[in-house]
Amino acid sequence: MIAEGKHIYLYGDRNETVPLVIVNTFQGDGSSVYSILCSITDKKVNLAVISDINWEDEMSPWECPPLRKKDSPCTGGADKYLCKLTDSIIPAIKKELDAVPEYIAIAGYSLAGLFAIYSLYKTDIFSRVVSASGSMWFPDFVEYTENNKFCRRPDRVYFSLGDKETHTRNVLLSAVEDKTNEIYRHYKDSGIDTVFELNPGNHFNDADIRLAKGIAWIL
Repeated sequence: MIAEGKHIYLYGDRNETVPLVIVNTFQGDGSSVYSILCSITDKKVNLAVISDINWEDEMSPWECPPLRKKDSPCTGGADKYLCKLTDSIIPAIKKELDAVPEYIAIAGYSLAGLFAIYSLYKTDIFSRVVSASGSMWFPDFVEYTENNKFCRRPDRVYFSLGDKETHTRNVLLSAVEDKTNEIYRHYKDSGIDTVFELNPGNHFNDADIRLAKGIAWIL
C-alpha cells in the first residue's frame, strides 16, 4: 500500500488482536526482518515497514552538519514527518487490519532508531520502542532526553549497538556508545524496563538481525 508517498509493507495475521510494530526504513520491504523475527520468537505481531523515508530530513529532530564531506546534512524534518505518521500513515495501516492492535510500538535502525526515541517526547501513540544501532551521537540529543518529558511513559525500550561502532576517527560517531549508555542509564534509573545490548561488528553489520532482536525483546 501507499500512504503519504511512502510504500508500506504489512506482515502478520491481520485478523488477530496483536501488537502493531512500525518500522521506518530508507529502502526495501522489510521482509528479511519479519522472517528473522518469526525464527526467533513465537509471539504474534503485525509488522508495518514504511519505506522511501527521506532519511536525513524525516529522521532527524533538528539540523546537523554532514558528518563527512560527501554526506548530506540532516535538515530536521522529524516533527513534520511524525505528524504524517500519526495523523495519516498509521490510521491507513490500521484500516488494513481486521482487529484493533493490542498496542503500537516503533522500531528503527540508525537515524530511524534516533527518531523512534525522539517520538516518545512528541506523541503518546507508542508504548514500546526499539533503537537498534541508534544514532544517539546526534548533537544535543542526550541533553534533550534529560530535559524533556515523555508524552507517554514507555513500557519497554530496547537499545543496541555494534561493539566496533566507536572505532572511528569521527568525534561525534566515536561517542555513540557513551551517549547511548547515558540515555539507557537515565531510563533505567527512572524505572523503565529497558536493556542495552552490544552486538559483534560495526554499524553496517547484521542490521536486519539487530532490528529483529530488538523487536522480539519488546514483545
